[in-house]
Amino acid sequence: MSEGVRIGRRGTLLLAAGLLGGCGFKLRRPPQLAFRTIALVGFSPRSPLAEELRRELLRQVSVLDDAARAQVVLKALDDARERSVVASTAAAQVRELQLRLKFNFRADTPGGRELIPRVELLLKRDLSYSETQALAKEAEEAELFREMQADVVTQVLRRLAAVQV
Repeated sequence: MSEGVRIGRRGTLLLAAGLLGGCGFKLRRPPQLAFRTIALVGFSPRSPLAEELRRELLRQVSVLDDAARAQVVLKALDDARERSVVASTAAAQVRELQLRLKFNFRADTPGGRELIPRVELLLKRDLSYSETQALAKEAEEAELFREMQADVVTQVLRRLAAVQV
């Protein structure tokens, strides 16, 4: 490679870096929460959604077991994963599934003042299915549920960021 080509490439890289910095580009960050403590109540034991939500919340605030001592109480009203058949063959073989993740919640103060009224988050994904690839499709289904769960956690954090205690 000639010296001129190397200098040209370096110049292009420096120009691209300068343009990205000048346009206001930043990596996406989680929303900043305006409170210090939160309690999660109403989740089923070992709920994967509750575990991920707790993990994300612990990056910014303390998650307490005692709702009376927390500034915000997040109440899970419904946390459900559903799977239904939406298409099948004449021989009754499943060809397409729909996966749904539903999460209803509200947020209050320990005294009962409503911070976030009841919210229903419902995410749906379609999944083609084949009996010959059952194991791979099971793994794909699990991955889709993980992605939907991460999306729900992000949406909950955005709503919590708007809360003023």
